[in-house]
Amino acid sequence: MTIAGLGPHGERASAPERVLLLPEDMERARASGLRVAVVLHTLESDWAKQQLSGIIGMLGNCGVAVIDVIDCAFTPEVQIEALGRLIEEAPDAVISLPVANSKVAAAHARVSAAGIKLILLDNAPTGLLPGKDYISLVSADNFGLGKIAAEGLSPHLPDGAEVGVLGYDADFFATNEREIAFVNWMQIHRPDVTLRVQRFPALSAVAATTRALAEAHPDLAGLFVVWDTPAIMAAGILKMLGRKMPMTTVDLGQEAAIGLAASDPLVAIAAQQPFRQGESAASITVTALLGRPSPDWVALPGLAVTASNVVECFQTVWRAPAPQEVLRRLRLVGLKTSDQHPS
Repeated sequence: MTIAGLGPHGERASAPERVLLLPEDMERARASGLRVAVVLHTLESDWAKQQLSGIIGMLGNCGVAVIDVIDCAFTPEVQIEALGRLIEEAPDAVISLPVANSKVAAAHARVSAAGIKLILLDNAPTGLLPGKDYISLVSADNFGLGKIAAEGLSPHLPDGAEVGVLGYDADFFATNEREIAFVNWMQIHRPDVTLRVQRFPALSAVAATTRALAEAHPDLAGLFVVWDTPAIMAAGILKMLGRKMPMTTVDLGQEAAIGLAASDPLVAIAAQQPFRQGESAASITVTALLGRPSPDWVALPGLAVTASNVVECFQTVWRAPAPQEVLRRLRLVGLKTSDQHPS
């Protein structure tokens, strides 16, 4: 396993295989009547649905009851209120994806102070430490994802190109790491490229931010967006403006996979493995509730996805066949699925 980045406190990554549940572990968990709540940034994205499926499936295998699943809608106040309510309900553990590291830090600290095991996804709230304030952090290698996206976009850029970077204007470790890695890779490997960075504060602002970026820089020849939902929105705005350019992003959602199949406008995707990440988070949760130590940071590598391997990678990520629209578009551009090989 190759992991390019470090954890939020400089940790080296542990592989998910470090936290394997044996049949006797599952039997102990089933006999314990354990209760767990899940608090996510959103329940709307394909990533979130896959992550939640992995969590619930693994917990179900261990007889652990999921008593609540909360959609925070990217809103710190919603997450703070939800965590306060969960403390009153006293589950054995909470699996949470912090939506704004500094704003929600105190609320997460209160969870662990109440004796509830806290397992984090993607982000570590400001000032909280593994082994003290939370059990473990589970994420993708977000720095590696940014590198994959830069490597995938580079061959499609002419010499001296201007390239847009559409980042997320929030205290969000995962997306910040992707942006940093993308910029670093371009500065090292494509010093001829000029980067134009703009950030959206919320999904509702993606359209206006994309339009502002495109209008301020009429010579843009490429675009990187830090995850697939805003990338699809940005692609729609660029199409309305009559601006055609290659794009890369992170996460292999269904719409992103369809766009990638025709390389229009997406030419590469750095894919997380949210189902496996969810299974890993659930395994760590059970391990912690059984009184066993856990690694500080568990990370999974990203997948480099192009039109030539989108079918296989979709199956890896989704545990399901690629949509028929993906296959149809591949046929239209002359790619035979039987000729595809992972990159």
